[in-house]
Amino acid sequence: MIEEDKLTERQKALMSFFHQNTFAEHMRAEPVLDENGSFHLELSVEEHHTNLYNIVHGGVLMTLADTAMGAACLELGKKVVTMQLGTEFLHSVPLTERIITRARVLHDGRRTMSCECELLSREGKLFAKAHATFYVLGQLEE
Repeated sequence: MIEEDKLTERQKALMSFFHQNTFAEHMRAEPVLDENGSFHLELSVEEHHTNLYNIVHGGVLMTLADTAMGAACLELGKKVVTMQLGTEFLHSVPLTERIITRARVLHDGRRTMSCECELLSREGKLFAKAHATFYVLGQLEE
């Protein structure tokens, strides 16, 4: 459990970003604070996340990646929207797995940003890798 009274203003803005994202909230994606002070998303796979083959639906993985990469941009103080999103699905994700996202900014431009995200198991198994380009709407107002 994250103690919000101990967060920096930037961390509070990121926490608000996660909770205002109604689709990520609907999926029950959880923001987790890293030891370095950054957030990432985690998701415990439930039946409503799966397709008819009882593995996680690709749209769930893409939503996690998109949200995590958007948050990585927000951590640099920029509000963005997705222009392009591509995902490589490397391994199926079974029911009851916990997915961990690791997103990072590759290009921090004035008008566009580029990011990548890995979706992993707790043990580090790579389920999918995503890459996205974002359009910068403006600066985060603190």
